[in-house]
Amino acid sequence: MELLPAELAIKVTRIIVALQQEAERYTPVGTTPVIESATLHFTRVIDPGNQLPGYTGVWRNARNDRCGMLNFNSDHSFFAEYDLFCPHPRDPRWFVEMVTAWGSDEQVQCEVKLIPSL
Repeated sequence: MELLPAELAIKVTRIIVALQQEAERYTPVGTTPVIESATLHFTRVIDPGNQLPGYTGVWRNARNDRCGMLNFNSDHSFFAEYDLFCPHPRDPRWFVEMVTAWGSDEQVQCEVKLIPSL
């Protein structure tokens, strides 16, 4: 995270904690991936609407597959997602695709994206 300003690095920690807690609710016991800041790599981007800087981060797994992302927008809002791809631990009608987080400044909202099981 060497490219991030200090105030965003603090937000990354809060966002990861929220994503991790939500992931633990929707994955079978012992299978929850560990969401870490060390595997998150950021690139500075420019918002085309106002020409102000933002940051896009990508999580990659051991095989270098993209497994999540975190975007910080120039207006201080953010959106994050992290792939889970597992059966719902309590309801076999659902498959858990990912956990998402969004917000701005101090607020972090989380939810999971469910898809019907086949």
